[in-house]
Amino acid sequence: MKPIQINRRSVLAAAGLALPTLAIAQDAAGPFRFTGWRGAETDAERGFLEVPEDRSDPASRTIRLGYVRFPSTSPNPGNPIVYLSGGPGGTGTGTATGPRFPIFMALRAVADVIAFDQRGTGLSASIPPLDLAPLPVPPLTRAGLTGHVREAYRAAWDAWTARGIGMRGYTTAESADDLDALRVHLGAERIDLWGISYGSHLALSALRRHPDRIGRVALASLEGQDQTVKRPDRLELYLDRVDALLDGDASLRAAVPSLPALMRRVHARMEAEPLALASTYRGAPVEAQVGGFAVQMLAGGLIANPSSLALLPSLYLALEAGETAVLSRFFGQMEGLLDIAGMPETMDLASGISPARAALVAEVAPASVLGDALNFPMPHLSGVVPGLDLGETFRAPLSIDTPALLVAGTLDGRTPLEEQAEVVDQFRNRSRIIVENAGHNVFEAHPEVQDLLVRFFAGEAVSDTHLTLPPPAFPPALVRA
Repeated sequence: MKPIQINRRSVLAAAGLALPTLAIAQDAAGPFRFTGWRGAETDAERGFLEVPEDRSDPASRTIRLGYVRFPSTSPNPGNPIVYLSGGPGGTGTGTATGPRFPIFMALRAVADVIAFDQRGTGLSASIPPLDLAPLPVPPLTRAGLTGHVREAYRAAWDAWTARGIGMRGYTTAESADDLDALRVHLGAERIDLWGISYGSHLALSALRRHPDRIGRVALASLEGQDQTVKRPDRLELYLDRVDALLDGDASLRAAVPSLPALMRRVHARMEAEPLALASTYRGAPVEAQVGGFAVQMLAGGLIANPSSLALLPSLYLALEAGETAVLSRFFGQMEGLLDIAGMPETMDLASGISPARAALVAEVAPASVLGDALNFPMPHLSGVVPGLDLGETFRAPLSIDTPALLVAGTLDGRTPLEEQAEVVDQFRNRSRIIVENAGHNVFEAHPEVQDLLVRFFAGEAVSDTHLTLPPPAFPPALVRA
């Protein structure tokens, strides 16, 4: 497994959940053969458009946005279906190479399907890498990581803006306007949106800014306008559901009477007395002091999907027993944890958090199993760049009439059902698919979801649907004497 990292998409990478980068030429537009999941190939077209980097700045440079189009097989295609990846920082083109590839192919029966790379990512990469001198490796505690990321981000921001990069343009509102520019570029009166997680956050902004230019939306693992930082108390409810799964194995339940209590004990002990772990940073050996906060971050990645969720009991039993070697697979390299990517952090900073939600998170986090680690580096970076926050108008809820298909998994720990409920209520013309025992990556979790997506984008009525998967199987090695 890859090391844990400091933005939401990269935390998923720690759990082996990130999708591959598209390995194709970055500058060649036109037809080509696209290689998807497990070597499957199909005809596709690579395209580009140019937009201002910061529309509020008349002197802004332009940046190039890229996408891959999978042509429709229908004689009468509907609105282009634009895929919006999660993160922020995920790529549509990379997602199309992964297990969602069959869905991209199936949706061609309805319309052209567009794997879109949002500004700052993939084919739309527009923030150049920096070669700043690395800061010292801090203790991987809440205080150590918060201080480090604030200093590192501020240094990176200053370096990028000194080079003329319009960093204030890397906001969800600008990305929503990019979608309308993409619509014009494609020659479409309307586009349909298909997105997940942060992609739903972006879709909500597009629905606010360009409602008449969007035909239908199919969104999963919903993240609302004021949900960049998840509520720790709602994670408590989710972890209680996870703990109940252990009741199905008497020997496992005997070893772990309460999973939340076990996790709290490990976090508290390690935050007070971090564990020394051999690691590397930029090719050099270092000793990392791994605190409880870093383990909370790791757990925040593992709870995304059932396959990684099942590792929690064994991981925490090992840590309580002093078997610290189990952390090497997650913290063997420090680059992702300590370096700044640019786009993900800036997008999250701009989306921000309302004062009321910030006060609530601060109140409930200290007593919560994962504290405020789930969305690090938010809210920890809040205020580091004055004037970047998009404000309360951006975060205000909507009343949405656009036809919507909303998909959720009951074991999604990244965007728990209790959080998603706030977003669901904003859609007045909706149908829901609930997949029992599915996680964050719910689109590909159950084979029937694909057919329901095709029917929905074809304009058919899709009723509320409840699908079921088996509960996760916890490895036998969990049980210790």
